[in-house]
Amino acid sequence: MPNPPTPTASELAWKARDFRIRMIRIGREVETALDATRDRHGRTVHHNAEAAARAHRDQAALQAYATYLVPHAGELLAAARRALDVLPPARHTAAWRSLLDSLAASHTEIAKVLDQPASPGSTAEREQHTAVWPHLAFWADHSYLATELADQHQQREIPLTDEEQQMWTAMAHAAQRRGELDLIESWYAVDGRLITIAHLIEDDTSTVIALSGDPDAPGWQVIGHYANEYIAGQALPSAVPPGVLRPGVSPFNRPEAAPEVSLQELIRDVIEARAAGDVAEVLLTATQHGYNAGPLVRLQELLEIAGQFAHALETVRGQQVAARLAALGRYLDFLTREVHETAEDLGASVAVLPPHRTPRPHVRPRPVLDTTPPAPPARGPSPARHR
Repeated sequence: MPNPPTPTASELAWKARDFRIRMIRIGREVETALDATRDRHGRTVHHNAEAAARAHRDQAALQAYATYLVPHAGELLAAARRALDVLPPARHTAAWRSLLDSLAASHTEIAKVLDQPASPGSTAEREQHTAVWPHLAFWADHSYLATELADQHQQREIPLTDEEQQMWTAMAHAAQRRGELDLIESWYAVDGRLITIAHLIEDDTSTVIALSGDPDAPGWQVIGHYANEYIAGQALPSAVPPGVLRPGVSPFNRPEAAPEVSLQELIRDVIEARAAGDVAEVLLTATQHGYNAGPLVRLQELLEIAGQFAHALETVRGQQVAARLAALGRYLDFLTREVHETAEDLGASVAVLPPHRTPRPHVRPRPVLDTTPPAPPARGPSPARHR
């Protein structure tokens, strides 16, 4: 029997894409199941059901890997390495090579479990599946790199002449000073260049141009002009996968969220309160630090992480936004401390609402039904009939 034909690079890439799609579905299913095991504050209260949901996730993910990737993972990684070997040197190439090595190591661990499975339904099988889950999640998170490398199609860029580049760059800088250079999309090319598509508006006409470099820093240049954005995308160097803010974070391995009280619930608690101490307790909850941090503290964390993201963009505008977010974070920290002190002052007042603020009935009394039937409407004269 003849051997099956070797899959093409595109076919190998599609196998990995199919696996990632299946893993996304598995992730959604298990999140739905885990939500049913928690109370309204996010605390797990049905531990057996939680363990069963995770065990089902591990088994389904292992089966998906066996279906889509076991026969092809080695070939996919080999194709990705060959593509990486011919790329121009850039800041990211060494990290990409390390990531491919990690994918290969994870594939080896997954293959061991599939080759030597424990007895079905046994404790050993559950332990085996639990141990292999991080490797399955790693492939779901990062196999996109092997896919992109194996299936890349780098088109040849046609450069402008020196005179054209100088002319278009001068026009674009002038438009930027007038506020008529609208940025549309940006990406990094395989050689590490930041490329941005923009609309250059001049005399009520708009031209699609491509820039190389940070548009908010000195030194960027126009590298092409095009009839529309689609043609620009076809002519320019292909995008490489963008980076990540934190290398160790995985949407498939999110830590369990800390229990928290929603802001809406805190507002409702204040509305229903009758004593100053009750409202003070709500405000103290909103400003609480630590594991059970309140909404104001969580908002500080959000601003801090958003600032880290803006800084990691490594662009002039990103640094400016990061500085603004840092200033907002400092202001919010001051505001949080003020709210905390105000809550303590309110609680120390030991006051209660005065009794003249009486409640009102929620249900209005129904009108008494009238047993007398309504009088029929007055009848006017009968209309004349005509033949």
